[in-house]
Order: sequence, then C-alpha cells, then structure tokens
Amino acid sequence: MNSPASLVDELMAQLQGAPLQQMAQQLGTSPEQTEGAVGAALPLLLGTLGRNAAQPQGAMDLFGALQRDHSGGPDLGGLLGSLLGGGGSSAGGGAPDGAAILGHIFGGNQQRAEAGLGQATGLGANAGQLLQMLAPIVMSFLAQRMGSGGMDASGLGQVLGQEQARVQQQGGLGGGLLGSLLDQDGDGQVGLGDLLKMGGGLLGGRR
Repeated sequence: MNSPASLVDELMAQLQGAPLQQMAQQLGTSPEQTEGAVGAALPLLLGTLGRNAAQPQGAMDLFGALQRDHSGGPDLGGLLGSLLGGGGSSAGGGAPDGAAILGHIFGGNQQRAEAGLGQATGLGANAGQLLQMLAPIVMSFLAQRMGSGGMDASGLGQVLGQEQARVQQQGGLGGGLLGSLLDQDGDGQVGLGDLLKMGGGLLGGRR
C-alpha cells in the first residue's frame, strides 16, 4: 500500500516558482506572503470539496463536472498560462471562470471563506482574488488526477475525503479555516446542492 503525497502538497509543488511569482504580482503581495496564503487556501478548497463529495450525489456531481469540463481542456501548465499570463483582470478567451467555480464549491459560505482567509493571511480583500485564481487550478488538477488514476466517482470521493481528514488532522491555518467554515453549518454540506447546473460551464468558460 503506497501512501501518496497529499493533494495539497502535490499541487503546491506544481505552483512553486513562476506561478507563485505571477500570483504575487497580480495580488501586489510579496512572494512569501503569497506562498503562505496559497498554503492556507489550497487545504480550504480541497477540504471543502472533500466535504461536498462525502455524499454519493456530491461525488457524482463533481465527477461529472470534472469529466465534462476537463475533456479537451488545457493541461495545468496551459491553464496557469491563461490564468496568470494575461495580467488583465478579465480572464482571456478560454480561461475558466474562477468566481463561478468558487460559488459552487463554497455555496453560501463563499464570503465567509474569503473573509476568513483574508484575515488569517493578511491578504484582506485580495483573498477572494486569490481563491478565484486557485479554483480552476484545483479543478484542473483533480481532473488530471482522475484521468490518470482511472478513478470513478466513489474513488474521487474517497481521495477527497482522505484529503479533508488530512487537512483537519494537520490543522495549521488551512485546517483551522476549514474547520471553522464547516462548523458554521450543521449539515456539513457546503452549499453544493446545485454544483453543476452549470454543466460544461464549470471549467470550460461559456462560449
């Protein structure tokens, strides 16, 4: 039984170097502060997705979205280029709509998630912008993992569930933010009921 690296660690490794520097430039923050904020935001995003995928229907919805939206989409490198290379505030032609994806991940808790992250990392109002950059990256990363691992919906739910448990065990900034977000809401479902009414729009950006 091999114990793979956590999804957070794996994705963090892919963002080292130029992607983090570009994010820092867009946010107007230092690379160190940006790296710290990304290190808190990734567990928050992946942990929330883990909670959303804990129910079979949530896992099926997420699986369907990743399958539909990722087919033919850019790989992570291409996605980073389109998201970060443009520099402008409006995402270029095929760049995914991070704001829409965030709305589906966090549901009614989106503002709370952004405010908590902004406060905890010192990013303030820039936290929402950072989450919007990271949301499509996280979804693309999961779609690639799913494709290469031949995962089905229950496999995806299992992987994300393990990641959520790991985030909460490790604590730290991301784990604390995730815990406080999920505790707000007795049923534990973070507003994902309508994930994917958007269907193909989730990662592909409407054309």
